[in-house]
Amino acid sequence: MNTNPMLAESRTAQIFSSVTFSAPQKGNKLNIGNGFTASTFRHNNFVGAMDPLVMVDHYHMSKPTFGAHPHAGLSAVTVLFEDSVGKFHNQDSLGNDFDLMPGDLYWLKAASGAVHDEKPRDGANTHGLQVFINLPHLMKHDPPESLHVKAKDMPIITKDGLRVRVVLGNSNQTEGAVSPALPMTILDGELDTGCKFTHDLQAKENGWLYLLTGEIKLNAGGEEITMQAGKALGIKTMSGFDTNLIELTNVASSKAHFVLFASAPVNESFVQKGPFVMSNEAEVARIEAAYAAGKLGQIKSLSKN
Repeated sequence: MNTNPMLAESRTAQIFSSVTFSAPQKGNKLNIGNGFTASTFRHNNFVGAMDPLVMVDHYHMSKPTFGAHPHAGLSAVTVLFEDSVGKFHNQDSLGNDFDLMPGDLYWLKAASGAVHDEKPRDGANTHGLQVFINLPHLMKHDPPESLHVKAKDMPIITKDGLRVRVVLGNSNQTEGAVSPALPMTILDGELDTGCKFTHDLQAKENGWLYLLTGEIKLNAGGEEITMQAGKALGIKTMSGFDTNLIELTNVASSKAHFVLFASAPVNESFVQKGPFVMSNEAEVARIEAAYAAGKLGQIKSLSKN
């Protein structure tokens, strides 16, 4: 058994001057019923570099799939892509009852507990990301909050063959909405062939990059790594650097579509059990009991599909 952690990590990561990249990972396929397909990514495949993200599902949903379900200890975040078709109906125990439209974001900071339901309206085909984001232990007991950002309110960076939506946070002096929980930047970008895009990871931020289409070359600290469509990698910043410039170049003959998340890691151990992300097993048991007793709230109004 290898007892040298640096040697073990070197087999799955490339160390540059200011960042560590996890090895690119392909998502696992997930099909539920005949209306939900996804490519799924989990935190334990990214050498700690996915923190604070716990999981990301890149999904298509054409029929109601999950029904009303609880969340606690995390933020459940939905990012819809602009090619999503139709309305995505969102309800929760905070009293929200509205439709997400193509390109929208919905952030549910479940924290101490909330009940959530989302499903495509008749004839819709929803395309997006479902993201679980860990909360620090002290924040896991906060009252739940939510944020809805409409696509029309998201600033867009456009120049020289690139188009990048600032779904949340900021990039290149362009300011988007602010998360109700951990500060986070989410970028949804497209690059024409040969086009470059740069983003500064701030001190102590992690990044997580997912490539939907195309092929890109990622440069950091003078070193390069090439990514293919359908893969993701984590970017873990090293101490002693104020910012870490990363550069993405589309080296494919067709358009590249990427999503980049950037946020400071929580750096706390956690236990995930389905829709709950708590600090330990005892907290998971407690929140399960609270949900069973109806203490996480309920969805009071059910709109017709």
